[in-house]
Amino acid sequence: MSDQRIAIIGGGAWGTALAQVAARDGQPALLWAREPEVVASINERHENALFLPGRELDPAIRATGDLADIADCGTWLVVTPAQHMRSVLEAAPPSKAPMVLCSKGIEERSGELLHQVAREVRPGAPIAVLSGPTFAHEVAAGLPTAVTLAVADEQLGEELRSRIARPTFRIYVSDDVAGAEVGGAVKNVLAIACGVVEGRGLGQNARAAMIGRGFAEMTRFGEAFGAKRETLAGLSGLGDLVLTCSSTSSRNFSLGVGLGQGRSAAELLEDRRTVAEGAFTAPVLARLARERGIDMPIVAAVEQLLSGAAVASVLEDLLSRPPRAEGI
Repeated sequence: MSDQRIAIIGGGAWGTALAQVAARDGQPALLWAREPEVVASINERHENALFLPGRELDPAIRATGDLADIADCGTWLVVTPAQHMRSVLEAAPPSKAPMVLCSKGIEERSGELLHQVAREVRPGAPIAVLSGPTFAHEVAAGLPTAVTLAVADEQLGEELRSRIARPTFRIYVSDDVAGAEVGGAVKNVLAIACGVVEGRGLGQNARAAMIGRGFAEMTRFGEAFGAKRETLAGLSGLGDLVLTCSSTSSRNFSLGVGLGQGRSAAELLEDRRTVAEGAFTAPVLARLARERGIDMPIVAAVEQLLSGAAVASVLEDLLSRPPRAEGI
């Protein structure tokens, strides 16, 4: 018999912040982390010193390094890096608990959205997607945040909202799972492009233009995958895009700044403890766009930069594209 504890699968900054949300009213939360030092730090000092240093965590959060411990939890928040989600879910114990996917990306090897991956691995489990403009350190501090919870079953969506939402963590329920996922995945790639603009010192006008035209690319891609325009224009699409394209707190934006300053992608990604998902998403996103005939020049430019192309040459190609009408 499952209980009402929330399990958080993934001990990075975002997983830790979600554990803080889950435990905010004194409810026990169980966080699984791969790193033994994270488990020890949370259990012994109520702090994730590796990924969220300096933030005191609710003592109702307990950490474990054994996936078997989450078997009886009533809700799973899956916060693993996108490229590792399949293997972690394959290793997790049998359960009929609803899985809320909180990572953002597209699986590189299959080209599948994460809810498609989860459905393959766990065909009997109810699946939802949680996405929106969220910096982990702000969520962990209890600052006001609003997100989208996308799930096909409206009743399940309301049940999950009642379990997860808090006064400062506001949840809007949607039935557009694909839209919520596309927004979260594409915005990471566009944030790299905006970081390049910042790193090159091209100005605020250029960054605003990049956000606007990037949103057009997100919309074209999303509609090809069945997403609704209103979802892409909401929290999990445009809202998240604006946040991650405007702050060095975004790992993807910071990666782009480094690329714009002339550093190589290999150098920038070599020692990162945290994952810039856009670096993995860009190649598969560009490939899917080419296969489906979707015009995504900014995404293609990011793919080239991550492959080692010169920034000046890539920017020149973008700026020399023939003018066109502004419609999406």
